[in-house]
Amino acid sequence: MGINIVEKIDDSVKINHVLLSVSDKQGLDTFVPRLMQINPGIQFLSTGGTYQRLKEILGDKSSACLKQVSEYTGQPETQGGLVKTLDFKIYLGLLTETYNDAHKKDLSRTNSVPIDMVVVNLYPFKETISRQGVTPEQARGNIDIGGPCMIRASAKNFIRVASVVDPGDYDMVIADMEKNTGFTSLDLRFRLAQKAFEHTAVYDRTIADFLASKNQGEVKDCYNF
Repeated sequence: MGINIVEKIDDSVKINHVLLSVSDKQGLDTFVPRLMQINPGIQFLSTGGTYQRLKEILGDKSSACLKQVSEYTGQPETQGGLVKTLDFKIYLGLLTETYNDAHKKDLSRTNSVPIDMVVVNLYPFKETISRQGVTPEQARGNIDIGGPCMIRASAKNFIRVASVVDPGDYDMVIADMEKNTGFTSLDLRFRLAQKAFEHTAVYDRTIADFLASKNQGEVKDCYNF
């Protein structure tokens, strides 16, 4: 199958659907209401603790604009939250090109929506391994899978999707949307994509370096056989 080369896109993309799943929840209490103020019809998808935090922030408004990912996909979260966002409808929404007729048909066929913004930051792996005496098993449990996948998918599709990985960028995103009447610019999306891929690269490098520092004996000591 050939690679799809895109030649014509829209510079500005209206933010209608936002997917949020964050470990670091600082700033959500101002960022989310400001998104709603700019685009009153905006819809949020979320999971786990982020979903609960958004319910608190949105209050009575949550019933109209907030949905759990499991409700949207029709697939319940696994026990312990092991699998939450790894679903066809999520990645179709992230990777779809809305000006592509075949992609539009896929969206319609699966009752999916284009996701215009992803707000994701990752399990605190670096913080976990910085603790004294942390074991390979404790570190393993803090390796994020769904988060990096969503970041990479949204950043790859920067021609349409804004990938927000740093709460410090919330004000920049809001400023761009206010300037563009509820739309994000290609300049912003590309800048966010650059940061997103750097974020996942550093995350993976940290994991690889930690595993490389351990030996087979340290790994075996974590388990009963």
